[in-house]
Amino acid sequence: MKLILRVWRQKNADADGAMSTYQVDGISSDMSFLEMLDTLNEELILKGEDPVAFDHDCREGICGACSLVINGDAHGPERTTTCQLHMRSFQDGDTIDIEPWRASAFPVVKDLVVDRSAFDRIIQAGGYITAPTGAAPEAHATPVPKPDADLAFEHAECIGCGACVAACPNGAAMLFTSAKVNHLNVLPQGAPERETRVLDMVGQMDAEGFGGCTLTGECATACPKGIPLVSITSMNKEWLRATRKAQR
Repeated sequence: MKLILRVWRQKNADADGAMSTYQVDGISSDMSFLEMLDTLNEELILKGEDPVAFDHDCREGICGACSLVINGDAHGPERTTTCQLHMRSFQDGDTIDIEPWRASAFPVVKDLVVDRSAFDRIIQAGGYITAPTGAAPEAHATPVPKPDADLAFEHAECIGCGACVAACPNGAAMLFTSAKVNHLNVLPQGAPERETRVLDMVGQMDAEGFGGCTLTGECATACPKGIPLVSITSMNKEWLRATRKAQR
């Protein structure tokens, strides 16, 4: 395959960025999108040019680091992570636009790499439980109803990639925050901090400068792990309950 790549290049958060055009040839349809970018970078290095900076780690759809906007879609045309997107999703001769996440809370570090430490601070604000530490408890020590366990696992699948923020027209982080709140609040181990957790994490989310949620649903559509939109509704109910209790 021969492709034309229009890639966002930006030296740092303070510099002005622009799209740069490159041509790559000999791309196999079996390559992953990141392997295609590796090929581009090898060619740039051989020419003595600065390679394109992009984030990646596991390349197995687990870590969420490989965050790119491809042809206007978070992670590209398939509902998967960028590292699991393969070039068979494109046609020979295609022009592909590649950009970083666009959100004020995700400042550009360089080229396609953005700083997503705002997510870490949201988790730190309340993503914990006061369970005793030490030896691993027996699996049956704390009974958990299967529906609750399934719901917790569903929300725990969130990999913090930020596709929900990138896809949201408002740059909201409600789907991410709700996944982190709900996967702890639904379990008995998370019950002691149930109210303070949702208040603290939502408060930190607002402090980070993410946009307001208007439930357009783009976040759930873009989420590679399928976190449902109802997660936001559940968190809103938790937040209202905790707010009323705190005001008494």
